Amino acid sequence: GAKQTLKQIAKGAVKYVFLGCDSDERVVQPLRIACEEQGIPVNDKHTMDDLGRACRIKVRATAVGVLR
Repeated sequence: GAKQTLKQIAKGAVKYVFLGCDSDERVVQPLRIACEEQGIPVNDKHTMDDLGRACRIKVRATAVGVLR
């Protein structure tokens, strides 16, 4: 989710981030800023449902970070 992804970005452990295109902008804005500051590419073309399925979880996902 967003909190876990933001923590991993701060640790320098993330190389790519997916954000749900239907996520609340107030939630994803800090992620966008952190990614921009660290030069991490962001993909926001998929829905939260898509991201949840891709992670094989039974809930929607606002954000997914791909670890280095």
